[in-house]
Amino acid sequence: MTVRGIVLACGNTQLPLITDGDGFEVVQVPERPGKDDVDQHLDHGRLIVAGTDTDLAAVALRLLRKERLGDTIVGYVPTSPRSAVASLWTLPVNVAGALKLAMNGDPDPVPLVRDDVGGVLVGLGVLSPVRGVGYCDADNVLRGQASRIEVTPDPEGGLGLVVRVIHRRLIGSKVKEHRTRAFQLGCLPTTPVLDGRKHPRPVDKWTWYRHTEDLRLVRGL
Repeated sequence: MTVRGIVLACGNTQLPLITDGDGFEVVQVPERPGKDDVDQHLDHGRLIVAGTDTDLAAVALRLLRKERLGDTIVGYVPTSPRSAVASLWTLPVNVAGALKLAMNGDPDPVPLVRDDVGGVLVGLGVLSPVRGVGYCDADNVLRGQASRIEVTPDPEGGLGLVVRVIHRRLIGSKVKEHRTRAFQLGCLPTTPVLDGRKHPRPVDKWTWYRHTEDLRLVRGL
């Protein structure tokens, strides 16, 4: 069998039958796969991640650290219908459809967002609640309290990030949206949630910014 690529089945992910004719080797790896799980599979050109947004972020981080973002096509098979990555990039949320697209679709460069503690964000980052001072590039976007701050890669490309500052009211919410290359926050301790995973400790400052190289994500556009 000529191997066209590798499917990383993260955690207990169950996939439809992949035949030799598909040309993909399925490798079972843990949730949030790391160096020993990912790096040995980076020479096939196409890497498919079947799992959660957190799993995809872990693989994207390995590509960044190994400087393989530019020559690796990444397909994604989300195992949750609530995947922020799938919603952001209009990917199928049924496993069979997502797998077919991931194996055969064309890649599209999408912004990869980094943080200042060595991680990456591929879907949704949340800070809640927040009291502090925040900047999008040089523009002050928060001084005081917000119920929630949401950050995603920009689906339109643009500068790279979309930042939503949300103030909840008795009736409805007030949302201010900003497009920026970087977002910086200094605040009272709060705990970020990154692609569905809670950061291990509260922080009093946080930065997200667009990486200089994009993620080559299969979208089939």
